[in-house]
Amino acid sequence: MIYEANSDVKKKLFPIFKGINDTMILSCLQGYMGKAYVDNIEKPTAAEIIVGVFVFFAGDEKAKAAGELLNNLPEDCFVVASTVGWKSSIEEIHKGHADKFQRYAFKKDIKYLNYDHIKSFLSTLPEGYELRKVDKAIAYDKSFHEVSEDFTAQFNSIDDYLNRGIGFCILHEGKVVCGASSYSIYDNGIEIEIDTHPGYRRQGLATVAAAGLILDCLDRGIYPSWDAANLISVHLAEKLGYVMEGPYDTYHIVDRQPESLK
Repeated sequence: MIYEANSDVKKKLFPIFKGINDTMILSCLQGYMGKAYVDNIEKPTAAEIIVGVFVFFAGDEKAKAAGELLNNLPEDCFVVASTVGWKSSIEEIHKGHADKFQRYAFKKDIKYLNYDHIKSFLSTLPEGYELRKVDKAIAYDKSFHEVSEDFTAQFNSIDDYLNRGIGFCILHEGKVVCGASSYSIYDNGIEIEIDTHPGYRRQGLATVAAAGLILDCLDRGIYPSWDAANLISVHLAEKLGYVMEGPYDTYHIVDRQPESLK
């Protein structure tokens, strides 16, 4: 049997997840968003964190409830595990439904983010486009959500996003065509989400939107964390000053038909 962790139990999970350097884990364990599940309330040995479509496993992959944790997934999700043992179990239980690929982590150190360098990209915005901080009018605008539902999806409501989140977007002819926003939040920072409307890509808009968001975070004294899903995102991050730490295994699991551990 598995149990949903309350705030007290979450405090016990920091050592278990120490091996995974992802801010979404902090978002959950610090009580901002997401859910955590454990094999034992009093003394958890295996644990799972779910924030949106991202799932993280850590602890003892041989625990009695490990199989149940591994079957406790959203319909379409991205799974990260801390050990070879967890990865082997993921591949066994979700065989035929787990597509393994590489995401890319970056060093989380503000010293790499040069304010003036990042600010220089603001002047590259093409004529006819406008960089705007997300306000109530934009947050409720249909075009903002058409670019990406993930800008606000992890918040309780749009008003909650306006109260706790941060976003910058680029407008063209009155519509949002690109945005950089807080996918998730934690004590001292945010996890960045960037998306551009398909018809407006390859114009440098994402660079400008990201620069606006990063500068705002630096002004606030919080860290704008970047984690890349592909090499395009890697190159954009490096252009802005981020330094890559390295790739890590991720599983995209969809249309799953869970099987029990053998």
